Amino acid sequence: MVAELAVCVVGIYTCFLTWQLTQEAVTTQLYGGQKFRHFVFLNVVQSLCASLVGFIYVRLIKKQPLGRPSKELWTGYIQCAFLTTVAPQFGYEALKHIDYPTVILGKSCKLVPVLLMNFLIYRRTFPAQKYLIVALITAGVSAFMLLHKQEDDAAAKRGGRSNSLYGLGLLLVNLLMDGAVNSTQDRIFHKFKVTGASMMVYLNLLSSAAMTLYLLLNPFTAELSSALTFCHAHPRIVADILLYGFCGAIGQCFIYHTLERFGAVSLVTVTVTRKMFSILLSFFWFDHHVSLGQWAAVGLVFTGIGLEAVMKRAPSKEKATPMVNGIDEKAKAVKTGVRQRKRAD
Repeated sequence: MVAELAVCVVGIYTCFLTWQLTQEAVTTQLYGGQKFRHFVFLNVVQSLCASLVGFIYVRLIKKQPLGRPSKELWTGYIQCAFLTTVAPQFGYEALKHIDYPTVILGKSCKLVPVLLMNFLIYRRTFPAQKYLIVALITAGVSAFMLLHKQEDDAAAKRGGRSNSLYGLGLLLVNLLMDGAVNSTQDRIFHKFKVTGASMMVYLNLLSSAAMTLYLLLNPFTAELSSALTFCHAHPRIVADILLYGFCGAIGQCFIYHTLERFGAVSLVTVTVTRKMFSILLSFFWFDHHVSLGQWAAVGLVFTGIGLEAVMKRAPSKEKATPMVNGIDEKAKAVKTGVRQRKRAD
């Protein structure tokens, strides 16, 4: 199981580091003296590519039927797709009112809203060790990002924007929506026993449909027609956009497999530490200095990851269990069994 998770981690890191490079290429290089600035269009292409790759994986590689979702499952998929489409807009808007280090700190704490929304929405609890692991990793990643001098320099170049309560509120909504998405996906896996690939297909189809509808109906922008005109005028960008889409799609295969096999908390642990490890790799690659405080932060993260690995290898007697009306279902089942044995005696 640890080896399987390690393969998923390497896959996510590799695919999304490549995806990040292709994204930078598409959005920063010049095509005929112009830059491509149609980001919602890029997200539509990304979602369509992910749906296609997921469908190929299910039908041609795993040779399984995609399956037809029930009405209740469609509701869960629509909820996830809606939140996935809307949540980033709050993050983008928050950047207009708060400084970049604050956003980085908030994103570093994504594990906390995942646990919180699991409890608030689905009454799902976790072993005490899991909360300790989340605290260690969140503290380590947050400290590392705050001590990362390059991020501070970038924030200064952005004009040193001060934080406002409105901006912090937008960031909080963004994080809670992300947590709701992950907790809902966890619930779908446990309740409906779907595969990660089938969820990937349906969620990306719904997301692409929602974003396309937004592009068609939004009276304040002509992004869809502008993007298509740009691609027609500069055909070279089409190959770059497709490379960007398929790199992200392959990365999503690893993400949904991790989500299916190991749950939302493990997945978010991988994603929140990815940027930290990529920065650490660049330090070694370009021979930059790593401060003592940053090494201490890395130590906290590795301690949390080590505890996570030990928990996965040890036979766990306590798993995340749902709660109904504040009553742990496992305890309820034990009490029922005791009453039945007393009646038999």
